[in-house]
Amino acid sequence: MKITVAQLERYGLIGTGGRASLYIQALAGGEYADLAELVAWSDSNPGRLDAYERRARAAGWSVPRRYPPEELERMIAEERIDRLIITTPDDTHADLVVRALHAGADVIVEKPLTIDMPSVRRIERAIELTGRQVITTFNYRYSPRNSALRRVIADGRIGRVTLVHFEWALDTLHGADYFRRWHRNKAKSGGLLVHKSSHHFDLVNWWISAAPVRVFASGGLRFFGSEHAAARADSAAADSATAVEDRFALDLAGDPWLKELYLDNAHFDGYRRDLGVFEPGISIEDNLSALVDYDSGATLSYSLTTHSPWEGYRVSITGTEGRAELEVVERSAVLLGDDGRVVVDPSATPGPSATQGARPQAERLVVQRHWEEARVVPIPDGIGGHGGGDAYLLDHLFNRVTVDEPLGRVAGFSEGARAISVGIAGNVSLATGAAVNVADLFLGQPVSR
Repeated sequence: MKITVAQLERYGLIGTGGRASLYIQALAGGEYADLAELVAWSDSNPGRLDAYERRARAAGWSVPRRYPPEELERMIAEERIDRLIITTPDDTHADLVVRALHAGADVIVEKPLTIDMPSVRRIERAIELTGRQVITTFNYRYSPRNSALRRVIADGRIGRVTLVHFEWALDTLHGADYFRRWHRNKAKSGGLLVHKSSHHFDLVNWWISAAPVRVFASGGLRFFGSEHAAARADSAAADSATAVEDRFALDLAGDPWLKELYLDNAHFDGYRRDLGVFEPGISIEDNLSALVDYDSGATLSYSLTTHSPWEGYRVSITGTEGRAELEVVERSAVLLGDDGRVVVDPSATPGPSATQGARPQAERLVVQRHWEEARVVPIPDGIGGHGGGDAYLLDHLFNRVTVDEPLGRVAGFSEGARAISVGIAGNVSLATGAAVNVADLFLGQPVSR
């Protein structure tokens, strides 16, 4: 179901880093020109705004008006903003969401919703007081393969879900990227259990239509970081530690867009996009596992690694009448050039996901009911990034598709809070060694063994 828009909706955006390009292209680029317009944007680094303005002018787009972050309320009022898109670091989300709601705008916020439970409560209170809407962008819900698995479970083909096993592997190219930028600081990102795994926990919550109630987590920093730098050298190949570090280095100067967006603007705020992944200062984990109990009676066993030789995920969901298995290879290999460094395709979109030599993506969904042969479930083709989910996400956002959409892919505040509750509980479990009841976090009660 779509809501008819009587006039163009007015959008603002705050945070003009790499992820913002998805929304800027869709709005300023005119793809949704009959529904919405980007009228204002904001960033703490004026150089990044300059970079996007140059890109907009070169493309012949209308350039939004710029405002400093401290004048967010003025921006919303003067520009009559209907919806604010937030693509800033995770630890800033809650404050910006709350300010925008009270200033009179609905909010679209990149996952994760926020990074801790006090911030969740702040956002919830602001929604109650203002009556405004918050959408959390879980684009993996829109990937056709994930939607196909959702249909299998919703149609009852494997019965009532009892057990989920979910393994996500980030390869050495993509995984390393979380350890060279602000994500490496747990105070800013909540660690990967919140920043990255909230995607995965949301998928499970959505797939099985259940809420997490209890979490036990284990993990640590076992590959990246200064303590492991010397161990990265391959003695059999007589590699030096420096040579190994070079394989993980990000050459900002060699990528025109990353150079323009980050390297040329570091003098404004001191932000480095290319910190060494074996340097000191990393406070997040690179290997994580979790056991999660759900209110439906199902249990999830989950793992995340950030230094796999291939990238993708495997999920198996067992029910009372059968089993569904989804295997996805997003990149089959990370390869090296003659100079010993990762080979990046200069024609591809800038970022850690573009490599030369990666074989085509593979995906396979299999369903097997008790006493029957296994059957392969067809998966429709996707469009754009994140497994074909980004384009469908944008369509739902800007067409204001409502939550009664058949697959329930639109994620609001509650879904965003439920996804990060697993990661937040997991972080408490990592610190205490105890299993954590999710309800205790929401109630603000102490966590006990």
